[in-house]
Amino acid sequence: MSRMCGGTSDEIAADDSVQKICDSVKHLAEKKSGKNYAVFRAKSYKTQPVAGTNYFIKVDVGEEEFVHLRVYKKLPCYGETLELTSMQHSKSFHDPIEYF
Repeated sequence: MSRMCGGTSDEIAADDSVQKICDSVKHLAEKKSGKNYAVFRAKSYKTQPVAGTNYFIKVDVGEEEFVHLRVYKKLPCYGETLELTSMQHSKSFHDPIEYF
């Protein structure tokens, strides 16, 4: 995994731990978008080490539509809580995950 200091990791396939992050912030994403998602499946992600970790996650929301989430996970000493800090709508499977 190549990483510049402060940069994001390479995009990799989502695993169960990333899906759990998505499950935890799904209600916040629905509130932010004004939509209810029947499907909310993490497909891939990048990470960025900060004072904690930013996760940039590509999420399949059904009907060939995707959203990109930026989720901040606090350090263990601060409880590892999750915060949905930003969201991009109307993405496709082929849209790369960029810093936002």
